[in-house]
Amino acid sequence: MLRRIDPSIWWWGTAAVAVCLMPWNMLQDGFGAANAFALFAPDAEMASALGQALFFQHWWFWPVVAALLISAPTVLPSLDERTRGRILLAGGALGIVAIAVQGWFIGIQGWSYDVLTRAFGELNDRQFGIGWGGCVAFVSFGVLATTGLALRGWFGGDRFVAGTVGLLAASILLFTVWPVLMILGQALNASDGQSAVGALLGRFLQPKIWGLACLTSKASCGAAWNTLMLAVATASTCMLLGLAFALIVTRTGFRFKQMLRLLTVLPIITPPFVIGLGLILIFGRSGLINQWVAGLFGVELGRWIYGFNGVWLAQAFSFTPTAFLVLIGVVQGISPTMEEASQTLHASPGRTFATITLSLMLPGLANAWLVVFIESLADFGNPILLGGSMGVLSTEIFFAVVGAQADFGRAGTLALVLLVFALAAFFAQRRVVGRRSYVSMTGKGDGGLPTPLPVRVKVTAFAVAMPWAVLTVFVYLLALSGGFVKVWGRDWTPTLSHFGRAFSVEWTPQGLLWTGGAWGSLFTTLTLSTVAAPVTALLGLLAAWVLSRQRFLGRPLLEFALMLTFCVPGTVIGVGYILAFNVPPIEITGTAIILVLCFVFRNLPVGVRSGLAAMSQLDRSLDEASVTLRASTFRTLTRVVLPLIKPAIVTALVYSFVRAMTTVSAVIFLTSAQHEMATVFIINRAINGDYGIAIAYSTALIAMMMIAIALIQLAVGERKLGRRAAGDNRPALPAAQATGATA
Repeated sequence: MLRRIDPSIWWWGTAAVAVCLMPWNMLQDGFGAANAFALFAPDAEMASALGQALFFQHWWFWPVVAALLISAPTVLPSLDERTRGRILLAGGALGIVAIAVQGWFIGIQGWSYDVLTRAFGELNDRQFGIGWGGCVAFVSFGVLATTGLALRGWFGGDRFVAGTVGLLAASILLFTVWPVLMILGQALNASDGQSAVGALLGRFLQPKIWGLACLTSKASCGAAWNTLMLAVATASTCMLLGLAFALIVTRTGFRFKQMLRLLTVLPIITPPFVIGLGLILIFGRSGLINQWVAGLFGVELGRWIYGFNGVWLAQAFSFTPTAFLVLIGVVQGISPTMEEASQTLHASPGRTFATITLSLMLPGLANAWLVVFIESLADFGNPILLGGSMGVLSTEIFFAVVGAQADFGRAGTLALVLLVFALAAFFAQRRVVGRRSYVSMTGKGDGGLPTPLPVRVKVTAFAVAMPWAVLTVFVYLLALSGGFVKVWGRDWTPTLSHFGRAFSVEWTPQGLLWTGGAWGSLFTTLTLSTVAAPVTALLGLLAAWVLSRQRFLGRPLLEFALMLTFCVPGTVIGVGYILAFNVPPIEITGTAIILVLCFVFRNLPVGVRSGLAAMSQLDRSLDEASVTLRASTFRTLTRVVLPLIKPAIVTALVYSFVRAMTTVSAVIFLTSAQHEMATVFIINRAINGDYGIAIAYSTALIAMMMIAIALIQLAVGERKLGRRAAGDNRPALPAAQATGATA
């Protein structure tokens, strides 16, 4: 029988190919392709790492070659595991450090820092950003290092767990922490004669940030207090609304559940400005409600929609779907057996709901609140449209960046305040949830029927959700009607001309021509969103699994780092990406890659939080039983855990796809003429006053994303928990058969 080849040998071979035969640097026309002759390339820019070291005297590549040689003995099958682990750890770690140091310290003008020039003299050479060779080598050395850690006993000796933690840590450091630090570092920029700390304190303590004039006058409070009050109000409102919708959909016999699901998801698939525009048309000074009240009662409602009230209402529309998507899987996962046991002990339905059902939903409620709180902190579109004279941190950062002064120092300081708020909310959420167990799904068969909602809870849920649903329909019907009239606000003649201008198609002898002005941005957006969505879902659920099932040094820090991109506005993320990735070692500004990376790490936290909420209900005995039957960790994850968290998978896929399709603040600085996004196209048309084509495009996007959501739900399927439906007298399926989980 053939001996099984150790996977680390394959990874060492991949590293060898990357170092010896692939172009190391990014070429002029992009990353370039693998070239078997890169070792003997005539130009250093096209050569491999070994070729540059041998033939172009680029001595800084010798440590990379040395890392490859140090790891070479691991290809010998006679090595014991501890020796193999020690060698892999040494070679992999050296390779990672060597790549990072040479990429960081040597750029397109020689040494990247003046202190290095003064210490070592001028470096009469240069290098561009890392290309395919560098990327493949970095990943390969990373896998070798994490494999070495596992063989040395870290992460329970599990290579898959070690590799997953290494992948998450490296990606978060590169594409979240680094860009955020780049923009936060601007807060320490000082003018001549001023210390960095003095400059930071001077910006941090400004009255415009912390002022409390609103307590003694009609003036607005500082941007920090406005942001904090708005985030608390929005998070609490959205959590309650999301819970009401989730209870109606999962625990009542409401006939129009699917329509209710659509209404709760509709705001999340809408381009940002549509909700604000609809609210202005309803509640603005010339809105329908204001005109109706003035005509009927002679009362002028004024501009109440502009300011705290309007932004709160718009954010509630925008973020309630997020809370609903997190909570619906949690409500579905609660075991009816526990509620039946409570009632068997003669507890009333109300007491059962308050003490059992709500207690088991606590992790989901806390996660939903935290996600919405951070989304409110980072929201830019609603405050810029409806904020009026009320300043919040996100808009203040935007004006600091794009204003005439271009004050990156102030923008970094404001972003630091947002991080402090998000960090406080993160630890408060952990304290509320605590270390108690919320398991409600075990390996045992579950034949219970979901307990009907208490009358008071049911009435309250309908009283809260139904008016909100009606208002949602009203807002959308009014806002989207602008795409079907000639001139918004002046000529209400029905027309489809806006759709023709955006999406016209012509048949010619040469074939089909996409002549509409919106096709280019639409194809680009669809392609990049389709690429980003599964990557986002995969990383998010892997992170949730690692955080909920594994214990390792630095786990709380990794959990917070995963939420970092939600702690700052999208505009700050965009500026941070420009500062971080406009120069070597990672030089990707203006490419499609930077847009995909921005989508992935901007939307990653929702997949993480929904996965954590779902996995908190899964008994660890399910994993342990699979491992006991000698299934690998990877097989346990794919065959046992993932089938039980399908609602979380749907949440991650849906959210990441639609957010990539509709985001604007994070990518407005990152798009280029070659890669224009749909939302940037819409915003540009709206700025130019062409509301007809902007709303027509938005309508098409909404319809397209509704189809995409249905396809995602169909592809993923539904979780089967082996529970009976009302009126079904058949015995429940065994747990393993019901879930399809096998080891």
